[in-house]
Amino acid sequence: MEWSNKKYMIWLLIACAAIFLSNLSVLHVNIMEARNFITAREMIQDGNWLLTTLNGYPRYQKPPLPTWITAVFAMAFGLKNLIALRLPAALMAIVLVLTSYKFSSRLTKNNYYAFVGSLVMATSFYIVSAGRDANWDIYTHGFMMVCIYQLYLFFTFNEKMYQRVLIAALFFGCSFMSKGPVSLYALLLPFLISFGIVYKYKGFKKRILPLLLFLAVSLLLSAWWHWYTYTFDPETVAAITKKETSNWTGYNVRPFYYYWSFFTQSGVWTLPAFIALLYPYLKKRVFDKKAYLFTFLWTMGSVVLLSIIPEKKSRYLLPVLIPMALNTAFYIEYLFRAFSELKDKRETIPVYFNFGLIATIGVVFPVGGYFFLKDNLAGKWFWFIVLSIVLFALGFFIFKNLFRKKITPVFFATIAFIAAILCFGMPMARALTVNPEFKGLSLLNEWQADTHLNVYEYAGFTPELIWDYGKPISVLKREGKVDIPTEDSFGLLVAEEHLKEFEAAFPNHKITKVVRYDMNPKGPGERSHRPRLWRDLFLLTKKK
Repeated sequence: MEWSNKKYMIWLLIACAAIFLSNLSVLHVNIMEARNFITAREMIQDGNWLLTTLNGYPRYQKPPLPTWITAVFAMAFGLKNLIALRLPAALMAIVLVLTSYKFSSRLTKNNYYAFVGSLVMATSFYIVSAGRDANWDIYTHGFMMVCIYQLYLFFTFNEKMYQRVLIAALFFGCSFMSKGPVSLYALLLPFLISFGIVYKYKGFKKRILPLLLFLAVSLLLSAWWHWYTYTFDPETVAAITKKETSNWTGYNVRPFYYYWSFFTQSGVWTLPAFIALLYPYLKKRVFDKKAYLFTFLWTMGSVVLLSIIPEKKSRYLLPVLIPMALNTAFYIEYLFRAFSELKDKRETIPVYFNFGLIATIGVVFPVGGYFFLKDNLAGKWFWFIVLSIVLFALGFFIFKNLFRKKITPVFFATIAFIAAILCFGMPMARALTVNPEFKGLSLLNEWQADTHLNVYEYAGFTPELIWDYGKPISVLKREGKVDIPTEDSFGLLVAEEHLKEFEAAFPNHKITKVVRYDMNPKGPGERSHRPRLWRDLFLLTKKK
């Protein structure tokens, strides 16, 4: 499939549009998004663009660039337009994929390989998830990938050196202003190490001055906001820094080997990604041994560096998926060339299993999906029927070509399979999340309009609830002390963990339960029903 570079880019854009831009408003706002959205709202409504806030309290844990971008889109399209709020992250995911295509194309001088690797990246589970959620991770790694591409050009070509380091510095600063040093550590550093091992830093002396310029501009762009917050709110910054630092060693601590199932985070590419990491097996089968060694070292270097940090979460593996997708593409490209001639079952069985499983899901979905979803398909039948037809057809097509040992159409049908789920399956997402007792906290505004009373949160707050409510709610219990409101009557939101203790804090008040606001997608009794997503509202009145 030797197309021109322009045609590959067009098809990548089409695939990315289906994967990242379709049905952006379907899923409920999650905690990471809610934090971003609330901070953006408070930027717009309260003018807190530099000294950023969350529910009215300082929020300096993350730099504000993604939130600034979100706020700009909110001002243009509306604060309640969920598509507009998620669109910047989706666009950044597309930037990540297209930049990775340009980078890998330059690296190997093989547009077809780069096309395959970029499609693997675009359809890897955590890349899809991050690109469709308005969180910070896709920004920091997307910006850093542009920086890496420019640094690669800088180290391999002698022209436009100052132009390239300035562009690289700009995007390095954007990455740092999105989530601090995360991408510097997990994506750029392993890139620099593996590039130096495989390709060496040739002609380094003449690049020293441009590199010093890169470091100076990067430092300036990365540090100014942190300097600003420290200068104008030093006590809060110090307290937040102390807490964040302690989290690295005392929160979500996992053993060193916790990340070593990292290849499973690529979703449908789990088995191909694992096989592509079997360096002794694949190194003699790839078309570019140096580039393969480079992507292998880059992937493993990223995993090792992340494993050193005591605090670990699965979503922190996102930067690993970027080089791993390019590494996996070497194996896929090898299958394109050689699978029809392979006789060794040790090579063929994993391929049949991986793609046969996907095909089986497609073929059985019309029946299995009906029995699983039949009670919740009211108003969703059109999407269910369309998805069933498309997945069945793609499953049959994959089986047909597997039997013929034609892996190329199997691969592209798998890409279409994932795109189909996002285009036609996502509209049915609410059919999977049914809570008959769902009551958004935005309804609290109606109760306040009727009673003309202020409402407070007893202790802590949940970002999803505050986002739905529409404005900040003051928290009464902070650092162990409860501030009693002066009003004769007021409303109080109380989480499950505080139900037993809160009454003791108000001995001079009559307490009456009003209603429960429950924003869980699943109903009470379900395993995923979380206490953090509901609050009981109490009316408190001073005793006379």
